[in-house]
Amino acid sequence: MSLRPGIAVAAPLLFLMGEVAPAAQTNAPAASKTAIALTTVAKGLENPWALEFLPDGRMLVTEKPGRLRVVEKDGKIGAAITGVPEVMARGQGGLLDVALANDFAESGRIFLSFSEPREAGKNGTSVASARLVLAEDGGALEDLKVIFRQQPSYDSTLHFGSRIVVKPDGNLFVTLGERSLPTIRGEAQNPTNQIGKVVYITPEGAPAASSPAHDGWDPLVWSIGHRNVQGAVLDPATGQLWTLEHGPQGGDELNHPESGKNYGWPVIIYGKEYSGGPVGAGITAKDGLEQPVYYWNPSIATSSLLLYTGDLFPEWKGNFLVGALKYMQVQRLVMKDGTVVAHEVLGADDIGERVRDVKQGPDGAVYLVTDDADGRIVRMAPQ
Repeated sequence: MSLRPGIAVAAPLLFLMGEVAPAAQTNAPAASKTAIALTTVAKGLENPWALEFLPDGRMLVTEKPGRLRVVEKDGKIGAAITGVPEVMARGQGGLLDVALANDFAESGRIFLSFSEPREAGKNGTSVASARLVLAEDGGALEDLKVIFRQQPSYDSTLHFGSRIVVKPDGNLFVTLGERSLPTIRGEAQNPTNQIGKVVYITPEGAPAASSPAHDGWDPLVWSIGHRNVQGAVLDPATGQLWTLEHGPQGGDELNHPESGKNYGWPVIIYGKEYSGGPVGAGITAKDGLEQPVYYWNPSIATSSLLLYTGDLFPEWKGNFLVGALKYMQVQRLVMKDGTVVAHEVLGADDIGERVRDVKQGPDGAVYLVTDDADGRIVRMAPQ
């Protein structure tokens, strides 16, 4: 969630023709309580942002200042891996998401998202691919190549996105923020650029779709009208992309972005400016703009999204787990036919730090990354 207020500005707007969607869901009833146990697996990470499990059960973790490390199963933190790209580590920027290519076991290929310093003091979200070569002293990234650069660049320290979702066919969804600046956030409605968008690319950074979603659209753009998407996951049963998006003061959203659709920011929103005034015209619906599946008011500062598929919590199968920065908790969303029918708050009295990432481990437990100068990896299991 941004710390900076803003106002809607003039920008090229594109509304797809259609009917106003039904009002979104909010305030789902409470689900039955789950008895959980939280155990610290590792500590001493500097502002960790993302975790990805390696095939052998070890963990690959990013730290915002620009370091990538392997954390052993026993919690030992390895030395920084060399060859990481230079990052703009200010504000919300730094080394952000990490994902494994589908053929990682053979190729060693990984993907990293990061805020990249660019010309004239500007920056933007970029994605790099590299081959991970591990060693006792940490290891190195080899053959690193930047495959995607969000355009245009701006001088901003806010709203980079940026989650990477690898599809079964190897193509990538990448989520991109609208950079927060009041003078540019309306560009989220401009389909010819990559500000406030979800893009769909090949592992080499080319357009993954056979043609643009609509005439005149940037061929990389999947969906538009996003504020700052920092949670994303693919439903393995349906292939549907699901995302979490920060609202301003209220209006955090759960969406399932589809090709060519417009998710409304900053034209419609279930929240207000940080000053307390309305965002734009203060409306929550408009023809051609998609409604969220679910929204939070007040905001919980949604961070990461997990679709649980394990056996350790059998009653959680098919549920979403949502990391929350603001309230230092995880929320479980009980899903039925694509809608939220109940929710449960987990760990609010015990985690004690902002939850930045939520991942399912090979053992079926849920692993949390806390965003702190002395950040931790915390294992959530049945009590």
